[in-house]
Amino acid sequence: MAKIKIGINGFGRIGRLVARVALQRDDVELVAVNDPFINIEYMSYMFKYDSVHGQWKHHELKAQDDKTLLFGDKPVRVFASSQSDLN
Repeated sequence: MAKIKIGINGFGRIGRLVARVALQRDDVELVAVNDPFINIEYMSYMFKYDSVHGQWKHHELKAQDDKTLLFGDKPVRVFASSQSDLN
């Protein structure tokens, strides 16, 4: 069966929880995250060290460049588009 590819718009509390669940499932593939309010280094930090759910220990997480997060060896594209960018 093919994986369901998802993108997350907003990497706050709920977006990070959705990412955590998606990354632990075999039938879902996280392909993109969009959040115009935080940079990629802070995204990585907030995901790694969640004050409620604890530290992410499943695989390494790091910023590959300014537009890609690496979850282990899986690249996830990062966007910073706001609603006004779409108009």
